[in-house]
Amino acid sequence: MSCKIDFPDKPNSYWITSSKPTNFPELKDNITVDVAVIGGGIAGISSAYLLSQAGLKVAVIEANHILHGTTGHTTAKLTSQHSFIYAKLIKEQGEELARQYAKANDTAIHTIAKIAAENKIDCDFIWQPAHLYTSQDKYLKEIEDEIIAARSLGIKADFVEAINLPITIKGAMRFSEQAQYHPVKFLRGLSNLIIKNASHIYENTEAIQILDNEVISRQGYRVKADKIIIATHYPFFDGGGFFFSKIYQDRTYILGITIDGDFPEGYYINAETPTRSLRSQPLEKDKELVLVAGEHHKSGQGQDTDTHYQNLLNFAHETFKVTDVPYRWSTQDCM
Repeated sequence: MSCKIDFPDKPNSYWITSSKPTNFPELKDNITVDVAVIGGGIAGISSAYLLSQAGLKVAVIEANHILHGTTGHTTAKLTSQHSFIYAKLIKEQGEELARQYAKANDTAIHTIAKIAAENKIDCDFIWQPAHLYTSQDKYLKEIEDEIIAARSLGIKADFVEAINLPITIKGAMRFSEQAQYHPVKFLRGLSNLIIKNASHIYENTEAIQILDNEVISRQGYRVKADKIIIATHYPFFDGGGFFFSKIYQDRTYILGITIDGDFPEGYYINAETPTRSLRSQPLEKDKELVLVAGEHHKSGQGQDTDTHYQNLLNFAHETFKVTDVPYRWSTQDCM
């Protein structure tokens, strides 16, 4: 089913629209801290929080507003299920490194849950199962191999023959004890704790150079630090890493829709191409938003932007009775 729609408004991320704006000061003096963190997304804010909790004095430097980059445009799934990663890791890197990868992802999920609970951060955290499903026979063997690999690493993975969506499938892999949350609300909570821990966040402060142990802003102010963390999505400072020759950007699109009826427990992604990813997000007054994501392509090589949103909307109409499309946004990942 195709339902052509004209998108009158500019793309708007639900995570940003539904959160209070930030208003941290601009750096206007030279300062000295234990650790300087360049970039105010999930990596930068999380690092700054953990370090400040450990008693270090930290300064976060963000060129715009914190949490408004990739972090504010994510699907916000907290999952260790990443397509067919574990069978590949065991085969190519060995079981020890595969186990480290699995443990790191599991630790991240439970750490976010623990921090949110201990600090009473209202961030819509929900434990959810994650599903990777297929409608084609050719992916069944890969799903079976991935389940075996995941279980060998301690992940609770199972095969299911059906999912609670109106989609005909051949089978699916289900990971238990995965989660979802509102990333901006969670990280706004962490940003407040960073300030309480006698550390700093500076917005509208663009770092343009690192000389020895000093970060230099465009306005000429300096942050002297024993350690420097670069958490700027694409590394603004190369430092001999030749990242420009290794990294490219991959863009993904998301629709935030409302539907007639309830979205089932869990979130879902297909094994086929084009990718279609689905999860829900609670709204006020017992309502919910359904996030429909996919249409990824190398940045600069896609079709007209609205074409990608239209493709997602067509899929949504084939799957649900869509009542509204209040949000749409896209994001870029470094690959």
